[in-house]
Amino acid sequence: MKTMCEMLSDISAKVGSDENNTLVDVLSLAIELVLQGREGQKVGTMFIVGDSSDVLENSRCLILDPLYGHPDSVKRISDPGMRETVKELAQLDGAFIVSKDGVVLSASRLVTTTAASIEMPRGLGSRHYAAASITHETNAVAVVISKSSIIRVFHRGVLVSEVMPQKWFLSDYTIHLVPPYSEQSEHDVTVLIQIN
Repeated sequence: MKTMCEMLSDISAKVGSDENNTLVDVLSLAIELVLQGREGQKVGTMFIVGDSSDVLENSRCLILDPLYGHPDSVKRISDPGMRETVKELAQLDGAFIVSKDGVVLSASRLVTTTAASIEMPRGLGSRHYAAASITHETNAVAVVISKSSIIRVFHRGVLVSEVMPQKWFLSDYTIHLVPPYSEQSEHDVTVLIQIN
């Protein structure tokens, strides 16, 4: 049986990520957000990892950026203080932009690119479309936390993985990945990864 870290590393390997540790840190934070929520409420948000300059060019702030002007040394996704800050800011609309080396560059971003050729599975909303679109137009990876407590990973405009932090979801959940896909579980977390 694989450990949680190994399962998350498998997702990173699936997308060929040069940002392996950063993507694993983002995925583990996403799992924490799903399991803990914030202020007793479920949280929906998105992290866009890598290709930061292109992602920033294809997005804009919805509000004054709460991370602007702070030194990179305090904005590392692996830092416990930053993780708590992200959990608070996740209650705001918009995406987090995370550099390949794990610095959270910006928060509350609106993706402004739209890719007409995106084919989305039924039942996924605008946050998922934005994730597919930005990863279609850039070399970034997007991690979407749905308010339904499912985490989805997009790369090159395609849904490549679904993470269910509460295994009991699996029995009532319609899987959006197209077969074949692998399934791995540890404790209450199930990871599905597209095979192709």
